Amino acid sequence: MEDRPDQVRSPLRIADGSAPGTPSLLRALNARTLLDRLRRDGPTTRAQLARETGLSKPTVSMALANLERAGLVRAVGRESPPRGRAGLLYELDASAAFVMGIDIGRAWIRVAVADLSGRVVARRDERNRARSAQAVVRTVADLAHEVPSSGGLSRSQVVHTVVGSPGIFDPGSGRLRLAPNLPGWSRRGLVDALREELGLSLVIENDANLAALGERSYGRGADADTFVYVSVGTGVGMGIVIEGELYRGAHGVAGEIGFLPLPGANPSDPHARVRGLLEEAASADAVVRKARRLDMRGPLSAKRVFAAAREGDEQALAAVEQEGERLALVVATIAAILDPELVVLGGGVGHNTDLLREPLENTLRALTPLELPIVDSALGQDAIVLGAVATALDSAHELVFEQRVGGGAASG
Repeated sequence: MEDRPDQVRSPLRIADGSAPGTPSLLRALNARTLLDRLRRDGPTTRAQLARETGLSKPTVSMALANLERAGLVRAVGRESPPRGRAGLLYELDASAAFVMGIDIGRAWIRVAVADLSGRVVARRDERNRARSAQAVVRTVADLAHEVPSSGGLSRSQVVHTVVGSPGIFDPGSGRLRLAPNLPGWSRRGLVDALREELGLSLVIENDANLAALGERSYGRGADADTFVYVSVGTGVGMGIVIEGELYRGAHGVAGEIGFLPLPGANPSDPHARVRGLLEEAASADAVVRKARRLDMRGPLSAKRVFAAAREGDEQALAAVEQEGERLALVVATIAAILDPELVVLGGGVGHNTDLLREPLENTLRALTPLELPIVDSALGQDAIVLGAVATALDSAHELVFEQRVGGGAASG
């Protein structure tokens, strides 16, 4: 038996417990279909929605009226057709709710609040001067209240928060693992403390994963089905997108390339055992160590080494060349195992593609015949926080719809 056009299939779970096939369920499914169309396509008329979804015009009118009463859509004027009657245009009411994305790094904490369209309405970047995990939580909590207020919002209008953090969240223990660059960040109770401060509607995701999702939504990965984001900075990590979806692996550690084996590295080095052989050899600290071994003098940071290389400093150029050679080993491994469409380089070190590209690509040609395009991040230091916003939006649309429509707001 064929489905009637007005019975749109969806995996949606109705909050009021309606059984499949009931009028309440059908109304909710139809409303969700229209809301998804408006979110994707922007302002649309009732007639256009009926044609695109196969729903009858009376069904579309009733669903739009219910969504308008629920505060999820609004009329925004009329279309301007070349002939005929102008139809009323409807769009998603992006101010119905807001989401928050947070990037917690060793050097910076970034917080952004966005409406349901993804438009950032408030933003703050603050240096991470905290000296303990508890102090980091307090700083994040303060920003999570101050940033919405700076955009004229109350904290209660933020319905979902996604936090980008080094490490991997382990649901079994409730702890973050593999986060050595933030002291105390793996201690028991830290995630609970974040939830207490930020609210229960909270997801903690690996920062490199979020950077990949940021590039998928707003940057280099927008036109690629399969790509990787390689972050090189305080740490080294990778986010993997396969056929448009984030790939985490069986245990959530896919992309932890800091632990790749490295020829010539000392596996018994205690620092390398904690951070990983590759991370110890290719992170920002490693760039500084290389420069010092090459007799570069004065107070050094990775940023200063790259700045000196741009000015022609021979020791700095040699350190940068070695870094490019290390990264070539990573890209060669990625090409052989994943065969992505492209590699996006980001992070405090990785974004220096103007200096890294030549040694990286020269070494890559010597290592493998496999060709792989390498591009710099389109989002720079914003990749993680924007990835957090993009991820939060997917959950927020589900939450707001269920609260306002699935819960009976549209049952009339």
